[in-house]
Order: sequence, then structure tokens, then C-alpha cells
Amino acid sequence: MGELWKALHFLCSMEFWRMGVLWTISIVMSYLQLLMRRLFSPSSSPCCSCSPPKTNCIRPVCVITGATSGLGAAAAFELSSKGFYVVLAGRSPHLLLKTMEDIKSRNKDAHLKALQVDMSSSQSILKFRNSLQEWLCDSDLHSSIQLLINNAGILATSSRLTTEGYDQMLATNYIGAFSLTTLLLPLLQNSPVPSRIVNVTSFTHRYVFDVKVDKEAVSGKYFLRSKQYPCARIYECSKLCLLLFSYELHRQLGMMDKPHCISVVAADPGLAETNIMREVPSYISRAAFMVLKCVGLLQSSNKAVRSILDAALAPPEISGVYFFGGNGRTINSSSLSHNTRLAAELWKTSFDLFMESQLPLDETFTSDDKPCIIPGNTKVRLHMQ
Repeated sequence: MGELWKALHFLCSMEFWRMGVLWTISIVMSYLQLLMRRLFSPSSSPCCSCSPPKTNCIRPVCVITGATSGLGAAAAFELSSKGFYVVLAGRSPHLLLKTMEDIKSRNKDAHLKALQVDMSSSQSILKFRNSLQEWLCDSDLHSSIQLLINNAGILATSSRLTTEGYDQMLATNYIGAFSLTTLLLPLLQNSPVPSRIVNVTSFTHRYVFDVKVDKEAVSGKYFLRSKQYPCARIYECSKLCLLLFSYELHRQLGMMDKPHCISVVAADPGLAETNIMREVPSYISRAAFMVLKCVGLLQSSNKAVRSILDAALAPPEISGVYFFGGNGRTINSSSLSHNTRLAAELWKTSFDLFMESQLPLDETFTSDDKPCIIPGNTKVRLHMQ
């Protein structure tokens, strides 16, 4: 009876109708873009996949967050089959072990490493970075990574705060991805072959028409003033922030002496049948999956992961694009996601939050070059405009 009452209460909320109506319109708009390109731009060819980069015959390394289920686990299996040494990053040691066993059962030659991380915790992310560096030093692998897939994400239906006082959904979906990418930039730049960052975003970003990017908003405190937790709005904003960050990082890296030695792309898997809806009342999530499957909008994880694989395996010169629909196809994200002024403001806010949560660290940062990370002799600078 309690579950039924919870479902009825959720049905009466604005968040349900936002998710049920506006998100459906958003995914349809994305597919319409694919159709329009096919009809009116038949000459535009999709991005073809290429083989994983080789580092003097040493196996390339890929880090995937949120790798214990759904799209992360599917991507881990596919990329391990293509020759990557896949580092599985997730919160649960039990699920990490289970995922490794499942991949090994289907691909006995898979090279896997499991490392625990909570993407909503800056200290856990720092510990993960240190463990990753230590493992690379102790292995016969090159002291670099070739691919980072920021896939971890949650859809929380109730307000929860992290130890830093951030909203947990924003911390997991965006702040954690920004922090991890910042800390792993030296390992990506140290790669002897072009490396890549793939940020897994969502079509839901299309229904954000105005967004604040000050500390109150990015940390989630702004949203907590609402009487009811605006879970749908926060999820949309977290995915928009991830896109703004992707495009700004693409621009910043392009300003370096060796432009695009690290490429940055976004991947939108569309509607996938994963456990991201686990906090939504089961009556509603099951009914929603049934309807979406009947109209052909819901995909299995194995099918939805294609856009992530397209992004991961696109030629190294591909950067700053938005993959959607599989088969190497790209579309345009919302006009707001391309707002360079907003992206620069978000970058500054995110870096300030990063500094507040990470200090004191053994890394060296300067006020003129943000971030400037110096582990050993490796130095990465991204200049603020």
C-alpha cells in the first residue's frame, strides 16, 4: 500500500509530467534531427570508427565511471573486446567484482582492473586518481591513459547532500566528472598517442532554456529552496553542465601548443533500459518502460551503448561534437549548450568548487593558469579567457 501511495503522489507531481511529456518531446526532437539530416544532407557522412590507439604495442588504457551496470558495463565489455585495458570505476566493490566476472565469462581474454570510487565525493575521486597512478606505475603499461568515459550518473527523487554540502545528483552527474577529468588530464596528456574524453550526456538538456552557473546553482543549493525536490530540472541541468564543460574543454585544449592531442566529445545514448530509474516508484517506471518500448523509443543497454562506442572510437581529429543515434551519427545539441560566455562562467565556478573541495593537495595550482596540475614532471595548463 505504501508503494502504491508513493506512486500516486509522484503521479501528481510536476516532476512526473516534466519527465513524461517534455523528456519524450526532447528525444523525439533528437530523432527528428537525424531524419532531417538524412533527408536534406545526404552527403554528410557519419564519423567512422577506428581501431584503438597503439602505444608501442602496449595495450591502451580506458577508464569508465559507472561501470557496474547498464551502459557503463556494456561499454566496458565492448571496449575490452576491442583491445583496451579497461579500468572499471564504481561505488560498490561487490558489483565491480560481479561485472568483471560477467565480462570475463564472455571474453576470457579481457584485460580488466576494478577501482572503487564515489563520484559524488571529491576525496574518493582523489583517492581513485592516486590508486590509478600507483597501479600504472606498478604495471608494464605506459604511464598514461588513452580514454576516459565519464558515464556515472544518477536520477535521485529526493534531496541528499554530500559531505561537501552539494546536491548528490549534481555532484555525481557533473561536479564529479569535472573533478575526475581535471585530475586525470596529466595522464591523458602523457599519452604517446592522441587521447580522448567522452562525456555521456542526455537529450533532457534540451528543456533547459535558462540556467544559473554560480556556486549556489552548480552545487545544487539554489534548487533546494523549492518545497518539492525538482529532480527532473536538476537532472536536466546536470546534463547541460556536462555539455557546456565538454565544449569549453574542447576550446581550451585547442589553444594549447599541441591542439587536440586530447579530444573531447559528448555521447547521448538516448532512452536506455537501465536501472537509472530505480528511485522512481516501480509501478510508474515499469509502465513507462512498457509504453516507451511499444512506441520504439526504448533501447536495450547493448544497443544504446553504440553512441558511446562511436564517440570513443571516432578518429582522433574528431572533437567538440555530439554523438547520437549510433552508426557514427552526430547531431546538434541545444543552442544554450553552445553559449561560450555561459560555458566560461561555468568553468570558473566549477574550478572554484574544485579548489575548495580538494585543498590542501600535493598538486600545485596557480591563479593565472587554471588548472595547472604538476604530478612529477608532467604539467598541464588550461588558460582562462
